[in-house]
Amino acid sequence: MAMLTSRLTVPYDFHRSSRSRRGELCKRAFDLIFASAILISVVPILLAIAVAIRLDSRGPILFRQTRGGMNGRPFRMYKFRTMSVTEEDGAITQATRGDPRITPLGRRLRKSSLDELPQLLNVIRGEMSLVGPRPHALQHDIEFGKIVDGYALRNQVKPGITGLAQVNGLRGGVSTVDAIQRRVDLDIEYITHCNLRLDLLILVRTIREVLRQTNAY
Repeated sequence: MAMLTSRLTVPYDFHRSSRSRRGELCKRAFDLIFASAILISVVPILLAIAVAIRLDSRGPILFRQTRGGMNGRPFRMYKFRTMSVTEEDGAITQATRGDPRITPLGRRLRKSSLDELPQLLNVIRGEMSLVGPRPHALQHDIEFGKIVDGYALRNQVKPGITGLAQVNGLRGGVSTVDAIQRRVDLDIEYITHCNLRLDLLILVRTIREVLRQTNAY
């Protein structure tokens, strides 16, 4: 496995899968312990963000949207609301740079990824993992599945708050088929080689990407 460089990557070999029952149990324990610890430590931040959203614009504090989980099982993913409208289901339009739907506070939350913190609840509930392929809206799963090779393979593991694609420059929305394909290719690399060491490397790189605030809007 390659060490951390400007691009975090691992050899692509579908015949080497580290996913075993023991590995899955270890990953679940890792997720539960770390997500619980992080959630407890950021309670004051969560409360401050909730108050700020309430004062900033009308609408719910949390945004809930149905996303595709492991084996295609749908679940409700939580985020802090960052838009003046909430497209929870049905026809959903991805956020774009300069999107007028994003509130001033929401723009700052998205840049810093603080809007993703409620997904720690999804991790504790067992619907998501700290690290894994980012979940997409169900409508986008259907659309991308028709045009992107290997897209359905992403469903072999739980979706994550962050992933191999996000620390390799594919954080944020995807607007072209090529970008979606590159994200899926990296997701498949992760699924093929996932282990706790790789998860830790990705989490460390995620902190760096968040501090740099790249490709987020």
